Amino acid sequence: MVIGLVLLTMNEKQFLELLKKHAESNNIRLNPNTQLVKTLVKGMLENEKKYGSRYCTCRVIAGNKEKDIKNICPCVFHLDEIKSQGRCLCRLFLKR
Repeated sequence: MVIGLVLLTMNEKQFLELLKKHAESNNIRLNPNTQLVKTLVKGMLENEKKYGSRYCTCRVIAGNKEKDIKNICPCVFHLDEIKSQGRCLCRLFLKR
């Protein structure tokens, strides 16, 4: 399930709910640090306004849509990172 490609603009609460559902369906969890999660969600929504997509705040946006699509949250790297490190790069998602 690719959340980042949903074209509807969401508010923080709606996006957070979508991230929670994604975590549940992938047997991972959101970071219990609610302040960190809130900061990341705000940053991704700001990226959506600025760049047109909810890019992860921990990834560099190259300005190349074809390459940058991999960085839309949840990025294509997060599940492998969680499997190998117990968390994704930005620490939004953690191993259950």
